[in-house]
Amino acid sequence: MSYRAPVKDMAFMLNDVAGLQSLVSGGLYEEATPDLIEAVLEEAGKLAENVIAPLNDGVDANPAKLKDKEVTTSPGFADAYRQWVEGGWGAIAGSDAYGGQGLPMALAAALQEIWNGASLSFGLCPILSQGAVEALSAHGTDEQREKYLAKLISGEWTGTMNLTEPQAGSDLNALKTKAVPQEDGSYLITGTKIYITYGEHDMAENIIHLVLARLPDAPAGTKGISLFLVPKYLVNEDGSLGERNDVECIGLEEKLGIHGSPTCVMAYGEKGGAKGYLIGQENRGLNCMFTMMNNARLLVGIQGVAVAERAYQHALAYAKDRKQGRKLGSQLAPGEMDPIIDHADVRRMLMSMKGLAAAARGICYANAVAIDLSHKGKNEEEKAAGKARADLLTPIAKAWSTDAGVEAASIGVQVHGGMGFIEETGAARFYRDARILPIYEGTNGIQAIDLVTRKLPLGNGEVVKAYLGEIAESVEKARASNDPDLGVVADRLEEGLSGLEEATDWMLARLKDAPNDCLAGASPYLKLFGTVAGGHYLTRAALSASGEEGPKVLARFFAENFAGPAKGLVSAAIAGESALMDRADSLLEA
Repeated sequence: MSYRAPVKDMAFMLNDVAGLQSLVSGGLYEEATPDLIEAVLEEAGKLAENVIAPLNDGVDANPAKLKDKEVTTSPGFADAYRQWVEGGWGAIAGSDAYGGQGLPMALAAALQEIWNGASLSFGLCPILSQGAVEALSAHGTDEQREKYLAKLISGEWTGTMNLTEPQAGSDLNALKTKAVPQEDGSYLITGTKIYITYGEHDMAENIIHLVLARLPDAPAGTKGISLFLVPKYLVNEDGSLGERNDVECIGLEEKLGIHGSPTCVMAYGEKGGAKGYLIGQENRGLNCMFTMMNNARLLVGIQGVAVAERAYQHALAYAKDRKQGRKLGSQLAPGEMDPIIDHADVRRMLMSMKGLAAAARGICYANAVAIDLSHKGKNEEEKAAGKARADLLTPIAKAWSTDAGVEAASIGVQVHGGMGFIEETGAARFYRDARILPIYEGTNGIQAIDLVTRKLPLGNGEVVKAYLGEIAESVEKARASNDPDLGVVADRLEEGLSGLEEATDWMLARLKDAPNDCLAGASPYLKLFGTVAGGHYLTRAALSASGEEGPKVLARFFAENFAGPAKGLVSAAIAGESALMDRADSLLEA
């Protein structure tokens, strides 16, 4: 089964639940009307369904290949990317000063769901380019923006993020790549970077690498890291491409999934030094890179939404077609069998997949709308409120949504039964592809640490309390509706919320004096937070859908099966188990 973008669901969640139309009606994006949003999503869906999705079936048998330090992507990828560029899809949220369309970032995020729903391997390339645009827009010089942004926004050039080295993964203190200043103001970069997504490929004429490196006199640790722009081909003053830079792909990783996406080992300076240009201030590279990483973290969360949706569509089609057993009370003739979708437990699994996808979509779209408010708010107060909400939601969007994608893909394999374990059905591919999502762009454990140690204390705890207050409003509105289904939703969501409030108060009270206890419960706390937040957005959807059956049924299912039971995570979140973990040495031996 191919992929079909759920345009109606996406537009509804974006406009009416995540709050995009409140920005439009407030004069921030007047052109982004509901009709325009739906039309853009429809057109993107056609490209995804007809051009990109069919390519995904061939990526395992024909992955990206490296020969003579040049990478050839999977068959059809380069042509599909050319059509993507010609369609102007990279320019949706780009600044009109550099050829962009100036539409909301939230719309661009929704489009990323479509590209990644069609193929995670393909969709990864635009994600990194979008992050490079954000970093250059925020921290680049006027000259750098003039030289590089238009081509990055159009997609004619692509971007990468170069952090990781063989000895420096999540902890960048050990980073060794060097940058030596030159008389002309450039720098010579030498070092090796690993896990570089689309570090080399044949889909664009130039690749703009953003590389973390150390200056000769840089302080030790992360305080001594700077960010450099290193193009594959140097760019002349007139914008034309010059000579090849001293940067090469020297290896491709063999991976569990996303085989169509080249994951490169990059060598800088094998012939004396790759020419690079400082972005931002010396020794402040992480500040610049985090602009790119925060954008990428949300879009990786969107990948979780995308793979959950794609796995759901695939499993739904199989469940309608596959006949096995007979449901209770079946009226079929002897020897005949019912489609497995008629069995209660299969329906439960499918509803779980759909609920996970929809809840994650709500979280990620709300995060994107908050980012738009932070950029375009009418005054500094609005911008600050948008930034605070986006900061709070980003680790949840990344971690909870990617875990949801893995869970949904795993359930999809289960729906297929034994055939789910067989490659020809395609169900296993979604699971393999999804498994990287909780790992890259900051592992989900790191997101949990970020949420607890950096995001909960924002505004002395007032930012998170305001958000919990909004969830409480959803509970009260559901209860006041006098709808029996929404009454159940209110009760179950309130249970989850009470647990989240308890755990939040516990975390805030202990962060200063017992931080290790907070860290021990950070991951279950994030899972609790994300599950309740997901229930909140599905409740909003049911309330906004004017009594439609579908959103109401989904909200009730999620509330009863996820949001309410999430209260059980409180004990794990607040157990203060650091002392127990310290006693586990005898168990953690080979």
